Amino acid sequence: MGAVKNKRMPRAVREQQMLDAAVRTFGQRGYMAASMDEIAELAGVSKPLVYLYLNSKEDLFTACIRREARTLTEAVRAGVEPALPADRQLWDGLRAFFTHTAQHPDGWSVLHIQARTHGEPFAAEATAMREELVAFVTQLIVIAAREAHSDPSLPEREVAGLAVALVGAAESLAAWANTTPGVTAKQAATTLMNFAWAGLDSMMTGSPWSPPPDASDAAGIEG
Repeated sequence: MGAVKNKRMPRAVREQQMLDAAVRTFGQRGYMAASMDEIAELAGVSKPLVYLYLNSKEDLFTACIRREARTLTEAVRAGVEPALPADRQLWDGLRAFFTHTAQHPDGWSVLHIQARTHGEPFAAEATAMREELVAFVTQLIVIAAREAHSDPSLPEREVAGLAVALVGAAESLAAWANTTPGVTAKQAATTLMNFAWAGLDSMMTGSPWSPPPDASDAAGIEG
């Protein structure tokens, strides 16, 4: 009976089963150590069928990266309600991010570790996901600035820099939270929110921190 059901399974469903097995294997064993035999066995299909659907180990890994990147960015966007105040939007986005990475540790390992340590084109796929998250966070900061001032004065480059820093911190914190027993998604989101929002609030209300003058400032040297 099982063989009959498997034979009649729609291609899209069977392909997702293969991707599920591949993400688990790549996430836990690493790209180099993972074998197509192991992935096929875990998916309950033959190795030739995996190659028929996904061509090669490289193409399979790329498909895993793209799927995990898409589901993560979709989860973050879905977690944010545009009608809410800016701080609530940022909080909801962070909580959605940490909830998703906690619930999908193998997928996060594929995105955050494996894709970035095995060269192109894998790293480029992870970078594209990061850029999408940075663009989304940039808009949240712009919205917050508009709420704080009728004519926001934060330079575009500075806003983008803040978004890059925030996304980078979220990525590092997710990696730490996923390997530290007892740390929940809510706790991780709270930690980063407390770290980030105080600084953002100060900047947007016109009282940012400034570095103290030093000898190079007095000499007119930029450093």
